[in-house]
Amino acid sequence: MRDTREPRPETGGRRIGYARVSTPEQKLDMQLDALKAAECERIFRDHGVSGGKASRPGLDRALSILKPGDVLVVLKLDRLGRSFQHLSDLLARFHNEGIHFCSLAEGINTATPGGKLVYHVFAAVAEFQRDMIRENTVLGIAAARERGKKIGRPFALTIDDILESHRHITQFGIPIGEVAGRLDVSEATLMRGFKRAGLERVH
Repeated sequence: MRDTREPRPETGGRRIGYARVSTPEQKLDMQLDALKAAECERIFRDHGVSGGKASRPGLDRALSILKPGDVLVVLKLDRLGRSFQHLSDLLARFHNEGIHFCSLAEGINTATPGGKLVYHVFAAVAEFQRDMIRENTVLGIAAARERGKKIGRPFALTIDDILESHRHITQFGIPIGEVAGRLDVSEATLMRGFKRAGLERVH
């Protein structure tokens, strides 16, 4: 494993640590030691919380206090994102909000010139994933029509509505209620749209 004391993020902002283990039997000690060595001012934790959960109280609290110039520090990438899509959207949100990110084990530090490329890579991946969902949806409808399958009544939201709504919530932190209001639909309708498109849950 890399020396988790490096790279030390130098941004002028605060260093906020986050640690997570999935089961109550697992220990946070290794992560906490690494985050303390990285001189994090505050450390938030989720103990016994699966990475698959849409809401993680410790992570939610950490995200709520981050300000431009701050850096979120984790020991490993998989401690942060519950999936690659979630991780991509979260890093895109950090970039949009002027927040830096450091993963000690992988040597990722977006406060460095080379590390800034990480944001662009993950933003491109997030967009690629949405493009694939859009294309698969369109092709699926076209294939169903060719087979003579009756499509039925149109949904309240188009696939583009759904994808853009999800992006605004996950990458810009806009509340789901506000996004639903812009589309003149209920939050439940929007959530069903996310499920239909196979997108990550939001809260």
